[in-house]
Amino acid sequence: MNYLAHLYLAQPTADSHFGNLLGDFGGKRHVEHLPNTVKNGLDNHYLVDKFTDSHRAVKHAKQYFSPERKRFAGVAIDVVFDHFLIVHWQRFSKQPLSDFKYTSYQLLNNRIPVMPARMQHVVTSMTKNDWFKEYETVEGVGLALDNIAKRIRFTNTFAGAADDIARNYDELEAVFLAFFPELIKHVSEFDLESTPKNGIKNII
Repeated sequence: MNYLAHLYLAQPTADSHFGNLLGDFGGKRHVEHLPNTVKNGLDNHYLVDKFTDSHRAVKHAKQYFSPERKRFAGVAIDVVFDHFLIVHWQRFSKQPLSDFKYTSYQLLNNRIPVMPARMQHVVTSMTKNDWFKEYETVEGVGLALDNIAKRIRFTNTFAGAADDIARNYDELEAVFLAFFPELIKHVSEFDLESTPKNGIKNII
């Protein structure tokens, strides 16, 4: 899953938000001197990723990407799932998305001084430029994915993934709507951060 989904599945605290994103920025290499509240958030991140990557529906969704992009289909699915979470936000949370984003950005900014350098850079850009606004449209998702393609350190054919998404939009949306409630239930059952996850009680 991508950043918005990880934050949705985090607790509404600065340490939880930090931990739930830290898995994309070196994870356990940086937790030695961090409090357990951050470590628990990191464990939750890994729980989410493991369930997502091994889920049959998510694996099946990779077929909707052309052969030249299939190697990075998992990356595209992560980002487009954030798009579908935005589209269907009211189905999964009673809190307005604008309020959630404002609170989450503030919580992340509170922990920037203790984040790894690359995470500091990404989170600063995310909160300053409201990356999740970009995810509202397929065009914005495509731009985000093209930027990822540019950062890959070897020649690749990942650019243009928005074409595959647009062509298979309904099918990918159906996968998300079937999968995401299962992910929420999985996180709730493990309860790694000990208190109810953001928004989960709204739909379970």
